[in-house]
Amino acid sequence: MGSIYKEYFNRDKIREHYNFTKGAGGEVTAAPSRWVGSVLIVLLCCVIVLENLLVLVSICRNKRLHLAMYIFIGNLAASDLLAGAAFMVNTLLSGSTTFSLTPVQWFVREGTAFATLAASVFSLLAIAIERHVAITKVKVYGSDKNCRMVLLIGACWVIAGAVGSLPIMGWNCISDLGDCSTVLPLYSKRYVLFVTTIFTLILAAIVGLYTRIYCIVRSSHAEIASAQTLALLKTVTIVLGASIVCWSPAFIILLLDASCPARACRVLYS
Repeated sequence: MGSIYKEYFNRDKIREHYNFTKGAGGEVTAAPSRWVGSVLIVLLCCVIVLENLLVLVSICRNKRLHLAMYIFIGNLAASDLLAGAAFMVNTLLSGSTTFSLTPVQWFVREGTAFATLAASVFSLLAIAIERHVAITKVKVYGSDKNCRMVLLIGACWVIAGAVGSLPIMGWNCISDLGDCSTVLPLYSKRYVLFVTTIFTLILAAIVGLYTRIYCIVRSSHAEIASAQTLALLKTVTIVLGASIVCWSPAFIILLLDASCPARACRVLYS
């Protein structure tokens, strides 16, 4: 095991893994279309960071928004803000820069992106649970509601950090090229499949919760199905829908990656 961790500082490992999974030459470098794509991604990430920063500032400054639901929305905004920043850094350190990284730097680059994505998904689940609790009038939030919210939000980040840290802790393919992902050449296909499956199941659970909430609201008394409740439900449903639309292509690519042998799926090279 010690010899595996020594490889974390071997810069040649990066090129070795990229050449094996993507063929001779590894990553495509300096292509104009790739450069334009990188600029667009960085600009999009800047927009994501600024939008979520505005949400956080609004929640912090408006005391009327210091409620459980909006605190969870603020947590989602924080995770999306960090995700935008992480993917911006990821993009800037991609391309030819990849080959100047050590494996440990590569794991930090990709692990941070995975951790922030996980935090975003877990935050969506927390919001769905909170909405279900509020609609069904189950009094989970009592006098110790602040403690409960802190624990739930804290759990989101601890689990997300653990998910993103698994590869650098040893669940990778440093010593097994045949198990390497094509999209993420130092990641084990089993890890990619594990993460994608977890995210997909969580999103399915969220959809199930919102479906149940919608059915409850439709069949409830007028005070439960108030205009404010319906408006808030509509807002979080739109947020969920946008998240699913944005992340579905990435999940599909990762699932395809986990199921394809090395160099078997040309679509993964683009």
